[in-house]
Amino acid sequence: MFFTSYDFLIFLLVLFFLYYWIPGTYQWRLLLAASYFFYFAAGPEYLVYILTTTVTTYAAARQIQNNADRQKQYIKEQKELSREEKKEYKNKQKKIRFRWLMACVFLNIGILAVVKYANFAIANVNGLLETLGGDSQISYLTLAVPLGISFYTFQAVGYLIDVYRGSYPAEKNPFKFALFVSFFPQLIQGPISRFGDLSQTLYQEHSFDSKVLCCGLQRMLWGYFKKMVIADRILTGVNTIIQDTGTYSGAYIFVGMIFYTLELYADFTGGIDITIGIAEAMGIRVQENFIRPYFSKSLKEYWRRWHISMCNWFRDYIFYPVSISKRMQKISGFSRRHFGEKVGKRIPVYLSSFLVWAATGVWHGANWNFIVWGLCNWAVLMLSEELEPVYEKFHKRFSLGEKRGYQIFQMGRTFLLVCVLNLFDCYSSLEDTFWMICSMFTKGNWQILWDGSLLALGLTRLDYLILALGVILMILVSLWQRKGKVRERIAEKGYPLRFCVWYGLFLLVLLLGAYGIGYDSSQFIYNQF
Repeated sequence: MFFTSYDFLIFLLVLFFLYYWIPGTYQWRLLLAASYFFYFAAGPEYLVYILTTTVTTYAAARQIQNNADRQKQYIKEQKELSREEKKEYKNKQKKIRFRWLMACVFLNIGILAVVKYANFAIANVNGLLETLGGDSQISYLTLAVPLGISFYTFQAVGYLIDVYRGSYPAEKNPFKFALFVSFFPQLIQGPISRFGDLSQTLYQEHSFDSKVLCCGLQRMLWGYFKKMVIADRILTGVNTIIQDTGTYSGAYIFVGMIFYTLELYADFTGGIDITIGIAEAMGIRVQENFIRPYFSKSLKEYWRRWHISMCNWFRDYIFYPVSISKRMQKISGFSRRHFGEKVGKRIPVYLSSFLVWAATGVWHGANWNFIVWGLCNWAVLMLSEELEPVYEKFHKRFSLGEKRGYQIFQMGRTFLLVCVLNLFDCYSSLEDTFWMICSMFTKGNWQILWDGSLLALGLTRLDYLILALGVILMILVSLWQRKGKVRERIAEKGYPLRFCVWYGLFLLVLLLGAYGIGYDSSQFIYNQF
């Protein structure tokens, strides 16, 4: 039951009606039932996974919280304890809490690793055995990847770490915590919410407000436009190019990487718009996950604007803890003594970033392409960090930083860099990816851009016209967003204009959506994660 299916729209219509019809104290319970029904519809066998994560994380968080409460009470009562005794007692209790944390994290990350990466590991071991001349092969596991397992696992692990850190107390009600983990709009592709943020509105009572409902529906409609009019239409051209490496190379790869980058943006941000819109329609706030990423002037800025919840998760739960860990401090001290102060300062940042980007690549998929994609991002970011003083001198010398033309150049450069990196997401092997990238520079078939060859990709002239107008509309909306929310600005206009805007957008989705014969809706790209 995907966001673009008729079944989901019927499910949503019934949910909205019941949500505002029942007493407010039962609303979060209805959402819990709806979330588990949604997950059950995706596959009854998947329930065991999300239930395991929910139960173990809830239990571990309660143990950690109870231990912290007992420690606080004990120290309060035992006033005669010396400072050293208090310190020793706190360290002992902290170790107990840490063991609970690690046990639960290893269990849930272990489940994720087995389900998503066991066959990848087996394939690499079998390849190594074959290279060494061995005859035996390890059998592959027959495990299906549950819907959104990476998203709800990371969300649960983040919650547990925050409880361990004392950021907020553990939730006492197991059913409320179950809703936090399983809240259905986020299951498909995020965002990865923090309990302290989502819980503020998730469990509240919400009275019916037509403005709130309409605001959420408008956000959903914009998401459906990006997904169905742009992403699903351009998908035909993307698949034609990447599925036939023998025919399509050179300039076709340039076209394909532009197409795929636009498809990924429209697909992913469209899905997030639908997620946020569903929540908004019920008075629930879900964090933004994108802030105009293709207006970034550098790759560093791009990753501050793209998939924000994921980037923040890796920053807060991997980068910072690793970079300030005792082991990293020892490595930094060793580097300072043997390689100088500058190198010693950089080592923790570079090693922590390397770990983050390797993990980010693995998170995206069980494939060497994703790992290399992550490490390429790391290499570019670290090189840019080293060259930062050179950039500053260059900008100061030629006074280019504030010039509009140069800023547009920076945006275009970053966009093309992202496009090239996205090619690792398109092909099934590193060999194909590198050959296709090289072919853009070695095969001189650029005439395909104007000789009509692009019409053989499964897209008609009308399709190209619709895509061009859709992309222009997305750019204009992004530009308008810099001055505030577009919906709020439209809401200030008269009723005739508001009606024309939203009814017109509805007609565009209805008439121009890429439904296909019999309409088999395409899954969102990030469903696989």
